[in-house]
Amino acid sequence: MQTNEDLALIFDIQGFSVHDGPGGRSLVFFKGCPLHCSWCSNPEGISPRREVMFRSDSCIRCTDCITACPSAAVTQHAPNTLPLFDRSLCKDCDTPSCVEHCWHSALGVAGRFISQQELMRKIERDRRFWGSGGGVTLGGGEMMGQYKFAARFLEACQKSYIHTAIETCGYASWAHYQDVLPHTDWVFVDLKHMDDRCHRAATGVSNRLILENIRRMATEYNHYRLMPRIPVIPGINDDPSNIDASAQFLLSCGLHEVNLLPFHRLGDSKYSQLGCQWPWADTPSLTEDALEQIQWRFIHHGITCYCGSDTPF
Repeated sequence: MQTNEDLALIFDIQGFSVHDGPGGRSLVFFKGCPLHCSWCSNPEGISPRREVMFRSDSCIRCTDCITACPSAAVTQHAPNTLPLFDRSLCKDCDTPSCVEHCWHSALGVAGRFISQQELMRKIERDRRFWGSGGGVTLGGGEMMGQYKFAARFLEACQKSYIHTAIETCGYASWAHYQDVLPHTDWVFVDLKHMDDRCHRAATGVSNRLILENIRRMATEYNHYRLMPRIPVIPGINDDPSNIDASAQFLLSCGLHEVNLLPFHRLGDSKYSQLGCQWPWADTPSLTEDALEQIQWRFIHHGITCYCGSDTPF
């Protein structure tokens, strides 16, 4: 994973976000995440490498991408059929010539390197559109995977009187958070499951470091607003016992608010572009009634609970 303080690997910059901190925001998506949540809506942010994405509906079935690939990673089953990608051969490709030779935008690359100076120029251009109270939010993927760049950039933002926020899964060394948090005005941190075994099954990692970091975020710093967020995933963490355990943990940290993020399928098409099957493609979104029941469980514990984008900034 990149930890260079001068260069970062990102996969998008959303110029006017209104759900990721106060006011209008410039939301920077860092590439790479230590968790592998099967429901992730940004699958192109999981890998720490650049990836080729293929939009089949834009492909005219020419062979330009096939002839351009130096690794023979792109083939065709038969004439006038869609190209096939051996992504095991793509993973070490730094200059995807197949993308450069696709004249119909069927191929693209998730991930580009950006310098501190270039990112700051982009942010300064967006600044006029934020309105009162806006700023910058670093998300992903997981921005802590590139914490050296993030810390330096956030510090530069604060020196320019730009409000700063981060969105993190909580799975990073506390020493790295100590580099980042002093330059942060708002922290969104995910709380996915209270049971370690269930957390491992759902995300691929233990929750122990995450819970420890949330507790330390709540007690060792007081200059930022800390907002725990729970992605509510049907059949994973929406049962009453996990909701009650989550509430009790937050209270034990001295935290009295939480943001519920309802499961959605907006990332479905990205999985097919990456050549993957998404196991949640047929799972319905949570009903409003189901989300309200979870909300009321938190309220019953004395915790203010916001649903979706209802978080007051």
